[in-house]
Amino acid sequence: MPRASSAAGSPARGPAASDPLAALPGIEAHAHARALLVPVLEGLVRPSHAYLFHGPAGTGKRSIARAFAAALLAQGASDPGEVAARVARGAHPDLTWVTASGATEMLVADIEQPVVAAAARTPFESTRRVFVIEAAHTLNDQAANRMLKTLEEPAAFVHLLLLSDRPDEVMPTIASRCQHVRFDPLPAAVIAERLDGSDAERLLACSRLALGDAGRAAQLATDDGGALRASAEAFVRSSLEGSTSKRPWLGLLELARAAGARAGEDAQRRVEAELELLPAKERRRHEREGAEARRRVERRARTRTLDLALGLCELWLRDMLCVREGALELIHALDRRAQLEQDATACEDPARVREGIELVADARLRLMLNVSEELALEALAYRLEALATKSHAAAAG
Repeated sequence: MPRASSAAGSPARGPAASDPLAALPGIEAHAHARALLVPVLEGLVRPSHAYLFHGPAGTGKRSIARAFAAALLAQGASDPGEVAARVARGAHPDLTWVTASGATEMLVADIEQPVVAAAARTPFESTRRVFVIEAAHTLNDQAANRMLKTLEEPAAFVHLLLLSDRPDEVMPTIASRCQHVRFDPLPAAVIAERLDGSDAERLLACSRLALGDAGRAAQLATDDGGALRASAEAFVRSSLEGSTSKRPWLGLLELARAAGARAGEDAQRRVEAELELLPAKERRRHEREGAEARRRVERRARTRTLDLALGLCELWLRDMLCVREGALELIHALDRRAQLEQDATACEDPARVREGIELVADARLRLMLNVSEELALEALAYRLEALATKSHAAAAG
């Protein structure tokens, strides 16, 4: 398919989007990102060959990257809406979305064929190819070095969008070759206004519990999120009450496994859509790779769910301390204030609660290192129970 080019040999700016702000939902909350991205969609400036979207988790980097990629691929298309729909389904052949296969780092294999090799091939349908690389700070040294040539000498039709919650950990040689786009954290009140529901106190609590992560706030505000909150609270409260015989971790595991299954089904649908675009000789290999990718996706979804649940446990313990100190304006679970006051009153030793927070934080770290999920939760429950036992013994003595 012929590509429009400027005199310099790079793809032309293309026609302006009919409504650039509407094309990037959520961009209005991020002045820096808006100033850099909207003019591209207005046709006023050419898109950079590489961007680094950085800011706290849940500030919209991922969704805006997808929308920006869709807008770039749709420029010059006869039906921009159809392009956007395919991008949303993960079924556009000129968009590649890369995530790490390793537990803690992105490997050469993650970017060699999907990015480095693919960036040398002309687009299938659009005038551009867009590559989105999540968690760019996890690129290990070898993978980052393989990326350098693509960043230094990109084909005119190539655009890379690197996303990171930790820009200071992105290799300097990578970061220096990107245009930086900053996403600022959103206040809890702003996030709450965007959530669906009529219970204002619950929505504000979800926003506070998400610690500025709008995606997590939206998740917590759903029925599934409510179930996760209830299960996390039951876990920490049962453990502190010495009720581990009830195996309170099983509820968390069940919710995590359900989240993993849903994520795996979504991944399978994407693989099946990609298979339709491949020649027959490549399909078997892609099916094998897709099966491996599905297992990784399922594990990551379970880990994310359990990390969120344990984060809620941490915040419950912190809220108990806030209630004991009379700092009610600092509590996160506003809609559970009565229960928090009851738990705080029953707390005999605040120092043990602080130790509990450290134990939960340690368990979160262990889960990120791919330990057994059930064993990690069971061990945490017994450690919290032991803390409570020590506290009762000290009070009795």
